[in-house]
Amino acid sequence: MSASLILIEMAGAVALLLWATRLVQNGVQRAFGHVLKDVLRKALGSPIGAAAAGAGLAMALQSATAVAVIVTGFVGAGFVSVVRGITALLGADLGSAVVALVLRLDLSLLMPVLLLVGLILYRHATGGQGTARGKEIAKILLGVGLILLSLRLIGNAAAPLRDSALLPTALGFLADDWLSAFLLAALFTILLHSSIAAVLVLAAMAQQGLMPAALILPLVLGVNAGASIIPWYLMRGQDFLARQVPLANLVLRGGGAVLGLIVLLTLHPSPDELGFLIGQETDGATFVVTHVALNGALLLVGMVLATPLARGLKLVLRQSEASDSAALEKRRSSLNDTDLGMPSVALANAQREMTVIYGLIESMLGHLPNLYNTPKPEVLTALRELDDEVDALHTKIKLYVARIPSDVMDISEAARADEILSATIKLEQISDIITRNLLTKAEKKFERGVHFSDEGWAEITAVHAEVVTNARRAYAALFSGDVEMARLLVRSKQRLRGLEQQSEANHLSRLRAGDIQARETSTMHVDTIRDLKEINSLFVAVTYPMLEREGLLSSSRLVE
Repeated sequence: MSASLILIEMAGAVALLLWATRLVQNGVQRAFGHVLKDVLRKALGSPIGAAAAGAGLAMALQSATAVAVIVTGFVGAGFVSVVRGITALLGADLGSAVVALVLRLDLSLLMPVLLLVGLILYRHATGGQGTARGKEIAKILLGVGLILLSLRLIGNAAAPLRDSALLPTALGFLADDWLSAFLLAALFTILLHSSIAAVLVLAAMAQQGLMPAALILPLVLGVNAGASIIPWYLMRGQDFLARQVPLANLVLRGGGAVLGLIVLLTLHPSPDELGFLIGQETDGATFVVTHVALNGALLLVGMVLATPLARGLKLVLRQSEASDSAALEKRRSSLNDTDLGMPSVALANAQREMTVIYGLIESMLGHLPNLYNTPKPEVLTALRELDDEVDALHTKIKLYVARIPSDVMDISEAARADEILSATIKLEQISDIITRNLLTKAEKKFERGVHFSDEGWAEITAVHAEVVTNARRAYAALFSGDVEMARLLVRSKQRLRGLEQQSEANHLSRLRAGDIQARETSTMHVDTIRDLKEINSLFVAVTYPMLEREGLLSSSRLVE
């Protein structure tokens, strides 16, 4: 067989491996994504739990990068500490290595069974008799079967290379040039966008006796260096908190790989010494076991260094942000078009953008008390610019979510998309109320030179404080899925209604008593309370879809 035909066959087998891996990943996310994310979030409370959860989720999704996206989202939203996020991602690296080890086992008898059962289940699910989850489970089985088939095809394609005159020469050259081997392995991993695929392809070559023992460690180190770059590159445009986790993984995993290469180049162990480290055999199992051992060691080291590393990165990134003069509109968006084919990732991207809107609105709300006392023109201008930013983000999120193909979303993902769209619309309405109503009142109050009475101002600030608290509750409920928090938020409407009614009664009493300040600010006082109440109602309404899904909201009131 000619070299060109061998390469074509090898490329086709690798393409099948990548596609089958994505098939399994998408199936797991659609069938069990919400359950896995909830388990991950709950397990991130301890270092061991974080490592185990990260490893387990990576094994289920067959991708440490997918885990990086999820964990980064949790950290960016403030649900998980940076330290636990670092540990979880190192656990995911180990989990993906274990997946490669499992797939290297002799599962030849399992392959036809998985393909047959998967096809039967898929035809049953698409025939109108099965469920959406059953269809995804069928895809998972088909994907695993195709992964095993692709590994067999890679091995068959690599077998003739043993008789090639060129390949042994090239590998012999790399065996004496560990730096080139390291860089090629890193580049190969980045191109495949998967450390699992890279390890399995290289292990298949080792299984055919094509890999000298001297190449195993440099190639394994190169694969891990390349794999550490992928999540860092994907998450480079995220906010301050979120960027720390993939950057820490790059420092620990990538830096550990580079340090290992430096040690190899410095000591330059002999073949016998390498055989003592990794064994005398140079088959595929040795390659994968070395990969697992390296990631296990990195996890142990990372659990010790996670806390000081997080502190150091926090200082470095803060200094970087302090020196960054880029305007807000130059912030990199999370709405990555390449993720539209993966609904769970695309929805997570939209959710991260929505956290930006929450932050902008919280800032706008926080400035209101000072603006009612001293409406500085530059602050008013800045807040109206924030409203423009909210409008722009609102439009981008709506268009992005609308572009997610409906045929690849399951029922839960479609419901989540509707929740995000509904919440985004309400947040944009809140921003409009602040800028078009409340800021205008603040300007009129200053122009007229009037002041609220001490009692009236205390009532307004009490309502404002309640709204700010409920804004944080709405954020927590929406992004954590905390149903009890959502119930508490709905019940808070009664408290705010009580504050409003008490304020109206007190205001009327002051008017009857002839309070001049109350008379001069009467309309402004009532309208401000009304606008704050409307803002609060919109924050509460953000959680209605969640409560309806749980059967906790009737058509007229919260179910007790």
